Amino acid sequence: MLSRAGAILAVLCSTLFYIQGAQSIGQDTCVLFKSSGSSFPIVSGGKATPILISQDDWPGVQRAASDFVDDIKKVTNEKPKLSNYTVTAIESSTTPESAGNTSVIIVGTLGHSSLIDEVVKNTKLDVSSIKGNWESFLSTKVDNPLPGVDSAYVIIGADKRGTIFALYDHSEQFGVSPWYWWADVPTPHQSQLHVESSGCSHGSPTVQYRGIFLNDEQPALQNWAMEQFTNGTGSAAMGSPFNHLFYNKLFELILRMKGNYLWPAMWGSAFAVDDPQNQFFADYYGVVMGTSHQEPMMRSTPNEFSIFEKGSWDYLNNNATIKKYWRDGVQRAKPFESYYTLGMRGFGDTPLSEETNIALLEQVVEDQTEIFKGVYGEDYDISTIPQLWTLYKEVEGYYDDGMRVPDYVTLLWSDDNWGNVRRFPIESERNRTGGAGVYYHVGDPRDYKWITSTQISKVYEQMSLAVDRNAVRVWIVNVGDLKPYERETEFFINYGWNATRWNPANLDDFVAAWGQREFSLSDSEAQSVTEIVGNLTRFNSRRKPELLNSTTYSLINYREAENVLAAWDTLEKASTAIYNKLPSGTKPAFFQLVHHPVLASANVGRMLISAGKNNLRASQALLSTNDLADQVEEYFETDYDLEVQYHKLLNDLGYYYWQQPLANTMPPITRVQPKKQALSGVMRIVPEGTPGAWPGDNPNQCAQGYDCPPPSITLDSFSTFPNRYIDVGAGGPASFTFTVKSSSSWLQLSPEQGSVSAKSPEQRVFVSVKDWSQLAAGQNNAVLTFTAKASGQADLSVTVNVVANKNTLPAGFKGFVEGDGAISIEAAHTTRRTNASGVSWTELPSYGRTQSAVTPWPRLGNGGNNFTAGAGPALEYDFYNFNTISGSGNVTVTTYLAPSLNANDVDRPLAYAVQIDSLSPQTSRFIPASAPGSLPAAWGGPDGFVANSVVSVVTRFGGLKPGAHTLKLHMIEPAVVVQKIIINTGGLKPSYLGPPESLQV
Repeated sequence: MLSRAGAILAVLCSTLFYIQGAQSIGQDTCVLFKSSGSSFPIVSGGKATPILISQDDWPGVQRAASDFVDDIKKVTNEKPKLSNYTVTAIESSTTPESAGNTSVIIVGTLGHSSLIDEVVKNTKLDVSSIKGNWESFLSTKVDNPLPGVDSAYVIIGADKRGTIFALYDHSEQFGVSPWYWWADVPTPHQSQLHVESSGCSHGSPTVQYRGIFLNDEQPALQNWAMEQFTNGTGSAAMGSPFNHLFYNKLFELILRMKGNYLWPAMWGSAFAVDDPQNQFFADYYGVVMGTSHQEPMMRSTPNEFSIFEKGSWDYLNNNATIKKYWRDGVQRAKPFESYYTLGMRGFGDTPLSEETNIALLEQVVEDQTEIFKGVYGEDYDISTIPQLWTLYKEVEGYYDDGMRVPDYVTLLWSDDNWGNVRRFPIESERNRTGGAGVYYHVGDPRDYKWITSTQISKVYEQMSLAVDRNAVRVWIVNVGDLKPYERETEFFINYGWNATRWNPANLDDFVAAWGQREFSLSDSEAQSVTEIVGNLTRFNSRRKPELLNSTTYSLINYREAENVLAAWDTLEKASTAIYNKLPSGTKPAFFQLVHHPVLASANVGRMLISAGKNNLRASQALLSTNDLADQVEEYFETDYDLEVQYHKLLNDLGYYYWQQPLANTMPPITRVQPKKQALSGVMRIVPEGTPGAWPGDNPNQCAQGYDCPPPSITLDSFSTFPNRYIDVGAGGPASFTFTVKSSSSWLQLSPEQGSVSAKSPEQRVFVSVKDWSQLAAGQNNAVLTFTAKASGQADLSVTVNVVANKNTLPAGFKGFVEGDGAISIEAAHTTRRTNASGVSWTELPSYGRTQSAVTPWPRLGNGGNNFTAGAGPALEYDFYNFNTISGSGNVTVTTYLAPSLNANDVDRPLAYAVQIDSLSPQTSRFIPASAPGSLPAAWGGPDGFVANSVVSVVTRFGGLKPGAHTLKLHMIEPAVVVQKIIINTGGLKPSYLGPPESLQV
């Protein structure tokens, strides 16, 4: 049974680096597991080196030092003695706590630890690299630091969290995962622990405040917390289980991940009211507290207002009550480290009334400023009080319409609820004293809380824009119930901790390092897990599981649905192979973090596609309809079995609106009468690429649906598919045998005969060309005859026309070749790339729906300016076409772009240009304009830009002849992300992902 955190997904999962050494992610290591000539022992020969800390250091540092001691014991089974040192002892001629020891570990905060200050004075240690720098630290070996001590390994923080992060950084390198409690990650045993004498160090983080927001925490996280941290009774005011026992575990996790900031659970909770100790312990641990974008002045609104105040949430008519309410919140938070949210929104994460105007909201902020002066004192510099204004939804519209706040207030820019930041600071906004930040989260058009579906490459792409545009004061990520986004949450915070560690080329190293740290994997196993995680999040981000349906993937074109199922099968086998090899103590963590998401996601994919096939087969009068219905029901039950295995209480299949449903819902299925023959006879023929079926009438055979000609299939010498298939199925309970005869010897049939019965109601026949070199150039025709023999019935025959198009290339051509009437190109597979002004198109590996993506780099290249079409860096793709649309000389180019929003101001919308040969480049500004504070109409909805995970932009070109050509993509604006390009020469068919990549010669 999964322990502690495993039980979280009893209620959680259904609602919703690179290692240079040791076990650290994204950090230079100084830990060794055996002695070297210059190393310092932490544990050696069964003995642990004592640890000294100063009595006058921060309580949170002393608490973290206790964790540090426990972590060493977790790893080695040896527990160091931790001594709280006093100034008097420092001044004595000996060090009693270290008597008999020639070496000790000394931990403390520069300027806040008399012990560390004494060591610095005695050894003349150079601490200039960290002094006065936010959350910085260093560690190193020193000689004769104190009386009676020959040598010491000192761990020094520039401030409270600098010391805490230094301790946890060492613990992570020892092998203690930040998720040891929350995800049951085991700690590998080591008999020895040593550190390099030169130690470890880290400067100020890239992002000053790095945090998480618990949101949509009902019912999953709340029910689990009620079970884990209470006797079944929540707080008196709200019945909330989120007490200091819960939050203390969360505070520790945040700090171990190198985060420092929290927006607490809000929907059925009130942080400061649920447990009066919550605020104290946040400050004690060292976590800065804030409240969400809709909860001003450290009050949990609307909950606290509804409980403690009277009247409406109406600043025009009830402002005296509201101001007192806010004043009380500031007074309550004043003793603690807080980041105040300013402004005002409506109750329950809604806009204010229609009467709201900028003058009123500016008055709100002015009055909040006066509240700070009243609470902190008129002489207090309130610009030093951390304050932010979240530009979320309609609030961004207020800003766009001219509303302003004091320069010292942080502007917290928001995403679109789907990881696409709506705007970043433009040049004139980047030097505000309050700085800027990003609120990153989930929501409309559909919450995606069920299972991990966020690509790390996508997070990196968006947040690297935030780094380049100096939105680095605050990053806050909405993690929902925290699970199942552990890995992605850690990357978000890790990237904010040190953005210089990560670049487009090494993002997979994060997952590899994470896999080694969490599961003690070999290099090859870690690479396998990297591929598993990459494919899992790719498949789930193509279209969130909550928005998938039975026809998302084409059931008839490009074998799309079949390829999706095959990919899930391969992924499940790879995950199972790793899972089966793991020790029993590691399996629970792997199941939570990797294996369950794979199993559950694959099962949902199978269920939905099988439901689509079921409905299709029913329309084709095939008996296999019923087998597919049985499969859907089986997958539906498997989902529940996985749910039980993960100790879940709810599941999120069958979403109808933004929130999870109250019960699971199986996708619609149908059945055919298994005892009755189809009107047209025993045999049903379904050629690849059509929803029709023969013989008899079917509305999908031809336009009129009756008296349709025989079906046909087309083979192409440059198709990505070397064959075509024809399904032979039962039209009822009667068994039959069949044969296939070809009118031409150049066709290969496999098999040429078979049998179909109620127990085996379908068989697939593949058709291919034996040897293309033996065919004449152009169109070659043949006829297949399928003949069925059934007991007591006359033979039934169906003919299928076969067209084999043989095309030839001129000698020496290199590039992509048209097949099946289209040319499909992964954007990264260029023939040539040209740079301009130090800017080039750079690949983002593992990004997007199919393989990767490309984007201009550096993000602020060319001085942050744009290019005119044709003057900037270009991507070039040589291709050869044999056709144009209906022989007209026209083709269309469909570019699949990431659904990014504008990284610049309104006068510089995202743009790129497409060109073929020397034809004029065609510029596309592909994100429609929208009113301030809103998104384009095409953005949301179940089939909008974000739901589809691409914006498909169609460009038309005329005057092309068959032959060799070059397509060029020109950069105009930065932050454009291109995934795939499709050139339609007349044969492009509907599909979700587009045709597979064309052959390249």
